[in-house]
Amino acid sequence: MRQWTIDAFATGPFRGNPACVLEPMGAWPDADWMQALAAENNQAETAFLLKTQDPARFGLRWFTPALEVPLCGHATLASSHVLFSELGLAAEALTFDTKSGPLTVRRAGDGGYEMDFPAQPPREQATPAGLAEALGAEPQEVWASSFLVAVMKNEADVRALKPDLVALEAVASDATGGRGNVGVVALADPGRPYDVVDRFFAPGSGIPEDPATGSLHCILSPLFAEKLGRPRVRFHQAYPGRGGDLDCEVRGDRVLLRGRAVTVLDGTLRLT
Repeated sequence: MRQWTIDAFATGPFRGNPACVLEPMGAWPDADWMQALAAENNQAETAFLLKTQDPARFGLRWFTPALEVPLCGHATLASSHVLFSELGLAAEALTFDTKSGPLTVRRAGDGGYEMDFPAQPPREQATPAGLAEALGAEPQEVWASSFLVAVMKNEADVRALKPDLVALEAVASDATGGRGNVGVVALADPGRPYDVVDRFFAPGSGIPEDPATGSLHCILSPLFAEKLGRPRVRFHQAYPGRGGDLDCEVRGDRVLLRGRAVTVLDGTLRLT
């Protein structure tokens, strides 16, 4: 069985967010087996693809080393890259059936890909008790959707954060009623080639910090499209040492996420 490691939301190797992608299968394996392989891979996500009668439609599931997640952008991008670039699928677009509904991905003109995801507009709320202490800095605004979002004063504050992840998970879980994950975000410094800088801490999903997160930008895109007064926003996720770039556009209740991907490993799983 073949497996690829793909750097997603990256223009070159060792940037963006790595994901493992298995070749499409004829039936779903046991969930415990998929979870065990994801733990073995120890990447933010391992993506599993299911063949259908339509050669351009696949089932898609995502597992972190700790659990199955309902939505993952970078591993969807990685899966599309495998199907288009590694397996040579000639379709104009791909459709993935997921726990978040059908997701479509098309080739973009610059050699990248465009993903159509559901928007998840956040609601503004009071700063939860303990959030500033867990982050190590005071947010200017706090918003909540499936994740908590802390808006910081400037880019330097976002880049300098070294949060207490145990405390952060507890605060965020209490605030959202879900997994204890937090995005931190600020407008970019003048002259940057992007509009907004962010980071994503996901201890509730077994990931201390994620390098480039599509699902987070389903929340941030409608928030900053409204703040900036335009539907298209360029984001840079400032994971230390890597970094990922996402070009996002809000269209009604959907978000178009655009990015590129690079294959860094093509291997064979020797499993019996």
